[in-house]
Amino acid sequence: MEQYKGAGFGELSPHVFAVADVAYRAMMNEGKSNSILVSGESGAGKTETTKMLMRYLAYLGGRSGVEGRTVEQQVLESNPVLEAFGNAKTVRNNNSSRFGKFVEIQFDKNGRISGAAVRTYLLERSRVCQISNPERNYHCFYLLCAAPPEVRDKFKLGDPKSFHYLNQSSCYALDGVDDAQEYLATIRAMDIVGISEEEQEAIFSVVAAILHLGNVEFAKGAEVDSSVIKDEKSRFHLNVTAELLKCDVKSLEDALIKRVMVTPEEIITRTLDPVAAVGSRDALAKTIYSRLFDWLVDKINSSIGQDPNSKQLIGVLDIYGFESFKFNSFEQFCINFTNEKLQQHFNQHVFKMEQEEYTKEEINWSYIEFVDNQDVLDLIEKKPGGIIALLDEACMFPKSTHETFSQKLFQTFKNHKRFIKPKLSRTNFTISHYAGEVTYQADLFLDKNKDYVVAEHQDLLTASKCSFVSSLFPPAPEESSKSSKFSSIGTRFKQQLQSLMETLNSTEPHYIRCVKPNSVLKPAIFENANIIQQLRCGGVLEAIRISCAGYPTRRTFYEFLHRFGVLAPEILEGNHDDKVACQMILDKMGLKGYQIGKTKVFLRAGQMAELDARRAEVLGNAAKIIQRQIRTYIARKEFVALRKAAIMMQSHWRGILACKLYEQLRREAAALKIQKNFRRHVARDSYLTARMSAITLQTGLRAMTARNEFRFRKQTKAAIIIQATLRCHLAYAYYKSLQKAVITTQCGWRRRVARRELRKLKMAARETGALKEAKDKLEKRVEELTWRLQLEKRLRTDLEEEKAQEIAKLQDALHAMQLQVEEANARVIKEQEAARKAIEEAPPVIKETPVIVQDTEKVNSLTAEVESLQASLMSERKAAEEARNLCADAEARNAELVKKFEDSERKVEQLQESVQRLEEKLANSESEIQVLRQQSLAMSPTGKSLSARQRTMIIPRTPENGNVTNGETKTPSDTTLAISNVREPESEEKPQKSLNEKQQENQDLLIKCISQNLGFSGSKPVAACVIYKCLLHWRSFEVERTTVFDRIIQTIASSIEVPDNNDVLAYWLSNSATLLLLLQHTLKASGAASLTPQRRRAASASLFGRMSQGLRASPQSPGLSFLNGRGLSRLDDLRQVEAKYPALLFKQQLTAFLEKIYGMMRDNLKKEISPLLGLCIQAPRTSRASLVKGRSQANAVAQQALIAHWQSIVKSLNRYLKIMKANHVPPFLVHKVFTQIFSFINVQLFNSLLLRRECCSFSNGEYVKAGLAELEQWCYEATEEYAGSAWDELKHIRQAVGFLVIHQKPKKTLNEITKELCPVLSIQQLYRISTMYWDDKYGTHSVSSDVIASMRTMMTEDSNNAVSSSFLLDDDSSIPFTVDEISKSLKQVDIADVDPPSLIRENSGFGFLLPRSE
Repeated sequence: MEQYKGAGFGELSPHVFAVADVAYRAMMNEGKSNSILVSGESGAGKTETTKMLMRYLAYLGGRSGVEGRTVEQQVLESNPVLEAFGNAKTVRNNNSSRFGKFVEIQFDKNGRISGAAVRTYLLERSRVCQISNPERNYHCFYLLCAAPPEVRDKFKLGDPKSFHYLNQSSCYALDGVDDAQEYLATIRAMDIVGISEEEQEAIFSVVAAILHLGNVEFAKGAEVDSSVIKDEKSRFHLNVTAELLKCDVKSLEDALIKRVMVTPEEIITRTLDPVAAVGSRDALAKTIYSRLFDWLVDKINSSIGQDPNSKQLIGVLDIYGFESFKFNSFEQFCINFTNEKLQQHFNQHVFKMEQEEYTKEEINWSYIEFVDNQDVLDLIEKKPGGIIALLDEACMFPKSTHETFSQKLFQTFKNHKRFIKPKLSRTNFTISHYAGEVTYQADLFLDKNKDYVVAEHQDLLTASKCSFVSSLFPPAPEESSKSSKFSSIGTRFKQQLQSLMETLNSTEPHYIRCVKPNSVLKPAIFENANIIQQLRCGGVLEAIRISCAGYPTRRTFYEFLHRFGVLAPEILEGNHDDKVACQMILDKMGLKGYQIGKTKVFLRAGQMAELDARRAEVLGNAAKIIQRQIRTYIARKEFVALRKAAIMMQSHWRGILACKLYEQLRREAAALKIQKNFRRHVARDSYLTARMSAITLQTGLRAMTARNEFRFRKQTKAAIIIQATLRCHLAYAYYKSLQKAVITTQCGWRRRVARRELRKLKMAARETGALKEAKDKLEKRVEELTWRLQLEKRLRTDLEEEKAQEIAKLQDALHAMQLQVEEANARVIKEQEAARKAIEEAPPVIKETPVIVQDTEKVNSLTAEVESLQASLMSERKAAEEARNLCADAEARNAELVKKFEDSERKVEQLQESVQRLEEKLANSESEIQVLRQQSLAMSPTGKSLSARQRTMIIPRTPENGNVTNGETKTPSDTTLAISNVREPESEEKPQKSLNEKQQENQDLLIKCISQNLGFSGSKPVAACVIYKCLLHWRSFEVERTTVFDRIIQTIASSIEVPDNNDVLAYWLSNSATLLLLLQHTLKASGAASLTPQRRRAASASLFGRMSQGLRASPQSPGLSFLNGRGLSRLDDLRQVEAKYPALLFKQQLTAFLEKIYGMMRDNLKKEISPLLGLCIQAPRTSRASLVKGRSQANAVAQQALIAHWQSIVKSLNRYLKIMKANHVPPFLVHKVFTQIFSFINVQLFNSLLLRRECCSFSNGEYVKAGLAELEQWCYEATEEYAGSAWDELKHIRQAVGFLVIHQKPKKTLNEITKELCPVLSIQQLYRISTMYWDDKYGTHSVSSDVIASMRTMMTEDSNNAVSSSFLLDDDSSIPFTVDEISKSLKQVDIADVDPPSLIRENSGFGFLLPRSE
């Protein structure tokens, strides 16, 4: 509504708000009342249009009313109330108004709503009692039946199907309408309108009474032509009706089945037959409902209130449309009569008045013929020979029937061109209306035209105890009842219609023609022939023709000069005639095609708007001049006041500065005096401090001299002790070096002997008893050494604890002795000072005086005490020296123990390393023994045991070859193996040669096997698992030179030579990733030997344990048992192998092939979708045009064709995803592929959008948005595991397309665009999209010029700051992952249960690949 407020007519899209705004502006500018006539067929939307008009007028002229309710709220909320009681479902409309309504909205001089009134016309009373299928009765009956349970129980209501007035039709509910909610909305509307709760209860009581009254049925009585209540059910409804209406049950029954006839002689009471009783019942129901509806209208008018001082109003007419059913009765006759009247008013305003005005003003105008319906109006309402007059005449005669009435019509209008008599009916007649011919059934015309209330019904309801019901039927005055003439509904309706026409003629009319698009009440269906017929019947086409050729705008000379004289003030100042002045103004403005009449100026369409624009420009310039002068005056006034205030402020501030200067001078004088006294005090303190420092320094120097002497003596003694200890250490070190050299020599010899024995053990193929016995002894030796290590650790811990306790005790004793020495020194110093003071204080001896014996004795005693103290001091010093010596001895012993412990720990580490080397040698020997065993089995089918020719034994450990003297820990060379029946070294050459040939054959078979597609076992690639098991079993990772790695790499390279075979690429991508994962967890570089001793010991122990398990396994497959014993079922348990250079090079080459295969698959997909992306960025023109028109029946086909290219891309993505899933490519790599593909799509689409202006359109944005929705659906179906964050890679094109299709771009600020709509896009990209945008669908504009200017400013600042101004995106074709990321992201691979392929399964050389038997 805000959009249409104040907008010129025709500037925005056509809307009823524009018509209402024109009427309101015309009323405010010209001070004349206006009216808006809403017309059209039934079901065309007149009621909804009326509500929208009233809502807009309430928005323009809103004002607070009484008791918190505004007048406009009451006017708007009167619609739901009147619709509930006056609207019903018909064949053509689900909410058809069954009454006419003219709403007068009154305005005060300020344009605010000051009052309103509602006038209604011809409520269809017969619908209360009689409805046809599939129509419904009035809405209020169904709303009350859907009320809350307590309300229904109160009124004894139930299902609508149980009431006669409602079950005549099978339609009880409307699609999309909840009657319970509508009931609550009606209650709220009644509250706003001003209907109290008591009145609401009374209203619904009357409605419920009407429903119960309809269920009262009659049967024949005992007498002739009499009737009685049919059964108990009817009696129940009769009682409920009487209870709700609060009247006597007996009186109600008599009023229904009896009539009182007053004659001059007597009063006669006669009974009615059942048919007449039913008619009496229905007449009572219609009368009650009609009075109730009239009361509601009066209540609404009185509640809203009318403004007697209002001089201007806007009337909105919502009256029934033209109706033509299969059966048309008196109601349709009156409705079509009303539409004929409104059509004549439209003709007079548009055609007659237009041409009469042109003729009157004598302007050049050619007369245009138009269809006039005055003859139809004369046929209906002319006196005395019209149809209504003949109907009233027939109603006044008691013996008249519908047949006599029809014959009268046939005789009267037999020659009338608008009146037609049907051939097959005696009572029907046809009238040719402006909208078509309608055939009426005259059967009920007489009954429906009679406007009177049965006296028994009037007396019954007047005597009701309910004040509301009695107020509906006030007693009629006797005078008026006697003197009143015959009254009919037709005559009264004609009078109301005449009054309405007078009201409309006194206002400036505006017309809204509602067009019904189809007759099936469904959206998006247009019946062209029906719509053209409605436009032609409504005179719209004729009005358009006349308006295009005429002058829609006209003003009197005075009005024109008064309004547009400002355009040429010099003309007004001159002495010109009004007509000449108008001519001069129009010529000055350069207008063409206008006409000057006698008293008015006639303008073509659009010329008035042009003049108003010129006038607004002149007035705007004048306002600017006035504003400039006013602002100058205000600025001058403010400047004078500001200057006066500044002078006043300066004078005060200078006074303050003078006061501050005086205060500063006074403070300086006081500061000088304070400084003088303070400096004197500081100098005095400095002198006293210097003197005290000198005395302290002298004391310290003397004490330092004494301490230096003591320290020299102490150092001399300590040097002697150190020299003795050093000489002892040198001798002990020489002894240890000799011992170590001897041990090293022994170890070298024993290692040589062990190698010789190991060479002999290689020939022992079958008998492993010696190895097992040696292993057991080695285990026992390891356990013994472990026990000894734990014992050494425990002894070391105990020794450290004892040493700590002893040191703590010695430190406590030393601390106590030091305290005693310090106390003794303090006492000596005190005594010396006391003696010194006594000597100084004694008077000098001038003359000989006798020596006092007491002083001499005192001096002697003091001297003796000093000597005793010195003696005690010496003893304390000796004790402290002894304590220091004890501490030094303890520290020496502790150091010796620590050194021994370190030696023992170092020896244990050497032992562990030796055990580890032995374990590795044992593993090598077992693998060689296995190969020799297989060769021997191949050469000798009988497979006889070699144990008869070879016997092994263990040389026992003796003190001569295994023990170390002096209680030292035994070295790893204690265990020595000796094998009897030693063979010559030359015997090893032949088995070694056959071993190499066998390995070469196995490698050839492996290469031949992996060159085929081995498939997958579960989700694990068989080729990768077989390669890994073979390389690990052959120990190829630990050899310095081998060719197996190069042959595997060449096999993979030859398999992927065809770059377009995506199945092969996906197969080797899966195998390469799995094999690389296994190598990553298995291989370690040579630098791994620098592990800590603790970790190496743990690894050796676990290796020895695993080796023992392998030795205990079945002799048929020792290698595979060894692998299974290490637990290959978990990747974390894989044995770390110290890889040599060929293995590390193989790993690097495999990584390079993995990246190459990944890039080939990604680039193949890019090549496949690149041509489709060029078609996806711009919609085809033909399809886009069909979508813009929106009326083609092939829209669905066009839409499908538009997204065909997108669906092709989705098909390609699905195909590649299916291929990679079938080959079990790790989801991590699949995710990376589609992430880069979506990034490529984003870059291609976004760059094309920025480089091609035809792509930056509204419809193209919708097209790309629909395609992106297809990609989003694909991401959702592909799941997070494979698609991942691929959808986020489209953020640039998504935000750009979202900006293209958003509405109301000029209202968007730069902050909203950059922060909310397109936060990812740069200013350069947003600027290019905004400047290239064009709307080919709705014709809207891009962002405002202010936003464009701001973008341009920011781009200039960015260029000054050396920020890149490129607005295009770059495609990233790098490899988006590393080997570590693959290792972390892939799940563990269980290779233990992978079955070998059939090609190598039967080969004995690959027996280790077979699953381990339980």
